[in-house]
Amino acid sequence: MVAAAPNDDLNDGGQNLSEATKTLRPRMGDLLVERAVLTRGQLEECLALQRSSPGERLGQILVRKGYAKEDDVMACLAEEYGLEFVRVSQMEVPDRVVGLLPADFCRRYKVMVIDADNDNGPVTVATPDPANVFLLDEMRRRLGRRVRLAVTTLSEINKVTEDLVGDGDGFQLDDLIRDIADDAVEVVVEDEEEVADLARVAGESPVVRLANYLICNAVKENASDIHIEPGEKKMRVRYRIDGVLFEVMSPPQTMHPALVSRLKIMSNLDISERRLPQDGRIRAIVRNRYVDFRISTLPTTLGEKAVIRILDNRSILIGLERLGLEEDHLATFKQQIERPHGIILVTGPTGSGKTTTLYSALLTMNGSEMNISTVEDPVEYSLGFANQVQINERIGFTFASALRALLRQDPDVIMVGEIRDEETARISVQAALTGHLVLSTLHTNDAPSSITRLINIGIEPYLISASVNAVLAQRLVRRICSNCKEEYVPNDDVKRALARSRMDVDKLWRGKGCDHCRKTGYSGRCGIYETLVLDDALRDMVAASPNVIELRRTCKERGMVSLRDDGLRKLRKGVTSVEELLQATEDVVVGE
Repeated sequence: MVAAAPNDDLNDGGQNLSEATKTLRPRMGDLLVERAVLTRGQLEECLALQRSSPGERLGQILVRKGYAKEDDVMACLAEEYGLEFVRVSQMEVPDRVVGLLPADFCRRYKVMVIDADNDNGPVTVATPDPANVFLLDEMRRRLGRRVRLAVTTLSEINKVTEDLVGDGDGFQLDDLIRDIADDAVEVVVEDEEEVADLARVAGESPVVRLANYLICNAVKENASDIHIEPGEKKMRVRYRIDGVLFEVMSPPQTMHPALVSRLKIMSNLDISERRLPQDGRIRAIVRNRYVDFRISTLPTTLGEKAVIRILDNRSILIGLERLGLEEDHLATFKQQIERPHGIILVTGPTGSGKTTTLYSALLTMNGSEMNISTVEDPVEYSLGFANQVQINERIGFTFASALRALLRQDPDVIMVGEIRDEETARISVQAALTGHLVLSTLHTNDAPSSITRLINIGIEPYLISASVNAVLAQRLVRRICSNCKEEYVPNDDVKRALARSRMDVDKLWRGKGCDHCRKTGYSGRCGIYETLVLDDALRDMVAASPNVIELRRTCKERGMVSLRDDGLRKLRKGVTSVEELLQATEDVVVGE
């Protein structure tokens, strides 16, 4: 509960709040000097700057000049006005006050309701601008109640209001479920009537709002996929976050046909076809930015299962430096993608982040001076500087035929989504040998296995030796949550297992589990990597068609850092846990 301001009449009235309070309390600048946050000379300097630029406030100038921190400025501002200073991102806001002000209003005017005394009592609103009496009057008019102000920082309010979802009305999951009765969707025997009824119900407000909520909340939670699964009495909605599925709600099964139909309408699919799988795309503005979604439906015995893949451009715009590459791996990989020709392969299982690595590599290239083209199935993210080609195997437009066409388009760099067959591999090799840089992916367990995979596909070893420059193998491991990270002493079994990997440790790190990480102890993911660069000695060995065991042993002898060793480096730094390393590499034995 937020305490009332010392003078509720000033806080709630229509008087000029700033003028009334300044006669009673020290000004913000004087308080900062009094607390030795800044000097009198610095204050005078900033006051002079404010006089020359009336649109900028003193606090903004102090923070911009680096003389004071935003928290200190706003705390003193709160004291000047006799209000409480709060950090809204650390508060638990009661459910009863959520939605009192629409989400778009809160985002636009940088305010947030944080408490209310009762149904008709004053409402406490946090704001970084307590002197804005016009905003105060507007909030009183919208709420129909007295408004009690609290002061917070602009960065805090931005952080919190960005997470608000809604289209102006504000809605909660419990309200959505309450609005839908168990018999909201009636299944009619006749096909035409059933389709018409589903189309009507799918367009009704509760179903539309539920679909919007699922999408907005998934983007907010940084989920990669939404699974909507039918059941006997309830459907199950799960998000995949950091590679793990979490159940988020279980609405009544009677809502399922209308919800799936709503998603089909959004992605221009046929709502009358429920016997065959369908695939579609949705492009929407979510939280003030464009986000693409791929939707796939699959008939099951209990109804259609729908999976929505979230393609958020923010996940590929992080840059190579933030992928988790250690300095040696990063320097080597950058050197390889700067070469004018050859093949660079990124390998790993599905969901290991290969596409993100390839896109991050392309983002480092100069698209204005180079002809960069991609061949993908499907095109997941839009790159404004590249020519992106979507293959369509149903009409015979395959990876191989797209590559042949691209080679007549004067390319400098070609990114091939995946090398699946001999024809695609052979054209990629030819492109590399004729002066093009080719980036692509393979599904192999480690870097040396990629060489033998190409041989098994049907490419002659001498061509692989001449064309392949480097292979980057990768996995994704979950990061330990920084909010609940703690040290612990591993047991003897773990110590012995790590000692076999030449790692002697007295302490490790783990996450206790908190609200920030959904009690999992993990938040976010990073990659572990294995980089194989073909030097002259390895090229000679590849040309002789070695088996994978010999090649792997030679690569390690020549200094290749394996996936396990790179994972151990991150384990030593406290980035991830032993359990995650075990799951990703299956090379570390964990004792009880």
